[in-house]
Amino acid sequence: MKVMWAVLWKDLLTEWRSRDSAVAMLLFSLLVVMVFHFALPGGATEHSRETAPGLLWIAYVFAALLGLNRAFALELENDALSGIALVPADRGWVYLGKAAANFAILGVVQLVTALAFALVFQLDLSAVALPLAGVIALGSLGLCSIGTLFAAVAVRTRFREVMLPLLLLPLLLPVLSGAVRATAALFETGSVGFEPIQLLIVTDGIYLIISFVAFDFVLDE
Repeated sequence: MKVMWAVLWKDLLTEWRSRDSAVAMLLFSLLVVMVFHFALPGGATEHSRETAPGLLWIAYVFAALLGLNRAFALELENDALSGIALVPADRGWVYLGKAAANFAILGVVQLVTALAFALVFQLDLSAVALPLAGVIALGSLGLCSIGTLFAAVAVRTRFREVMLPLLLLPLLLPVLSGAVRATAALFETGSVGFEPIQLLIVTDGIYLIISFVAFDFVLDE
């Protein structure tokens, strides 16, 4: 547990000092929102509001991919990954610390992006702010849990910027399915059924368990 908190604190402190990943992710997600706004005919119409949940999660996924590609950038320098592999504890705790840091940074980006998205598409999210935050948290947990594992896999490959999306995007289908369905239900009715939430919870649990166990072997490669 101490290893997880140490890795989490190190990553958050490093990001606070440099703000490289958060600023890049935020600018990129905001640009994606603006591109969607101008690409859709008629701007903020009824049709665009119907597609808003999917568009919002596309912006989130693109921003997350940008951040995950840099998740192990510092560890790659001076062969610091080898030092992490020598940590006197289960390496799964290192994974949890990295995943938690990615989750926290992505959460800040998602908050600002959601506010910009609501403004651009003229959506009133105040009534569903809390349940929407819960849905976004569940979706982000699945995204960061499996994304952190594959970021560690891709970081040592030659084309890691391309390899990570190729590995990650197919496995995000259940996460995106549950998250988009739950978000759409909130936008339309103000409530969400248990089925998409159940899908997110089960998928998050599976990805967390698999990644926790597999991270030990990933560092050995």
